[in-house]
Parts: sequence; structure tokens; C-alpha cells
Amino acid sequence: MKIATYNVNGVNGRLPVLLRWLAETKPDVVCLQELKAPDEKFPEAAILEAGYQAIWQGQKSWNGVAILSRFGKPEETQRGLPGDDEDIQSRYLEATINGITIGCLYLPNGNPLPGPKFDYKLAWFERLITYSGKLLKAENPVIITGDFNVIPTEIDVYKPERWVNDALFRTEVREAFNKLIDKGWTDAIRKLYPEEVIYTFFDYFRNAYGRNAGLRIDHFLLNPQMVPRLNNAGTDHNVRGWEKTSDHVPVWIEVAD
Repeated sequence: MKIATYNVNGVNGRLPVLLRWLAETKPDVVCLQELKAPDEKFPEAAILEAGYQAIWQGQKSWNGVAILSRFGKPEETQRGLPGDDEDIQSRYLEATINGITIGCLYLPNGNPLPGPKFDYKLAWFERLITYSGKLLKAENPVIITGDFNVIPTEIDVYKPERWVNDALFRTEVREAFNKLIDKGWTDAIRKLYPEEVIYTFFDYFRNAYGRNAGLRIDHFLLNPQMVPRLNNAGTDHNVRGWEKTSDHVPVWIEVAD
């Protein structure tokens, strides 16, 4: 079973890229972030024609998450991250597929800092840490995946000294990520490739992709029941080189049935 995450940076504007990638790689489950489309503008017909059923939480111009499945319609278990009834941003969607609970998230960027966007990011992170405790109590395998907007360590960024004061690499943010990991989650990429340079995002400027000057900010976190089933993981690096593509690359894991 192949599960992928992909920040598409606009599901309608990048639809040809998304459909091409789905046709070429055929993941079984896909978590999408940054749809940048309201619910009624989600391209359900095209996704269905590609062989996937979907659930989604859209938002006009910003945010938005979706879960696609080749195993029928995902069984939705949570819409929105609990902990703040006034939070209207579309950033978390969760479903059960083939006995696996999959949480798809788009964690806030947090820039510029200091300021309300950075405060919102840290508060959202605390809510995620709290909610993840509930997921860890489940007896079934669980995955949390998506664009975390977190660079965990220096190996996960080209020239880390340039990112010290960025909200993706600030000490507070990395500490929050480690706090989440320490609750009992496993970073799938680092489980299999503890020291390899792997990037999932390349800026559109300064030929970042051509220079391999990237960041690793899209992650798969696995609960203890899921870890023994992890067989493989990687990125579809070449997709970043396609015309009119997202600035993120798809990231995937393969797990035993």
C-alpha cells in the first residue's frame, strides 16, 4: 500500500501536474495540502476519472486539505483540528482507509515573526500535540502526514545558517516538533534514511531546484503500530522539474498490507 502526501500549491492551477503524477505513480492514498479552492471548486470529477474518491476541506484562496483513495471513499473521522472553536482555517482532515487512520495536515507557516502568524503557528502546534495523544491511544495503525512547515534539523535544509530566524526553523518550532515526536511518533523518512540529505520543497527563485537548495518540511509520522509495517519511503523528486509544477515534491511511504 503506497501512501503519498503532496502540497499542490493550488489544486486547480496545478491540476494537469497532479493528474499526470497520479497516472504515472498510482499511489493508493494521497493527502493534498494548499488546495486554495473553496469546497465547491474542488475538481472532484477529474479526481474520480483518475480513479480516486475523495473528501476535502476547502477554503477560498488559501489553505485547504484533501484525502484521495483508490479503495473507495475515505471514512472521515475528524474535520478540523480540535482545541479552538474560533479557528476557521482549513488545515486538518482525517479518515480511516483500510484500517489505517490518516491525518492530513497543513501546519501554519508562521512568517513573519514576531507577530500573530507566528503565535498562531505555535498555538496550532500545541493543539496538534494535545490531539495526537488521543491518536496514540488508538489500537489501530495511525499516520499523520502533510506539510508541517518545520525543518527539523540542520541536515534538512540547504545552508541552515540562513534560516535561523525563519518561522520554519526557529528554535521554538523545532522544539514543538520534537515534543510531538517524543510523545511516541516516528519520522518515517529518518527511520529509513537517518543521515541522507532529502528535500521536499524548492523555492521558485534562484534556481533552487537546479542547485538542490531545498528544505525538508513535508513529513510522515507513524504511531508504534504503524512502524513495523513501513517498507519503503521516498520522494518523487523529478515532479518538481515539470512545467507549472508546485514548489513541493510528492513524498510517499510504502507499508505492508
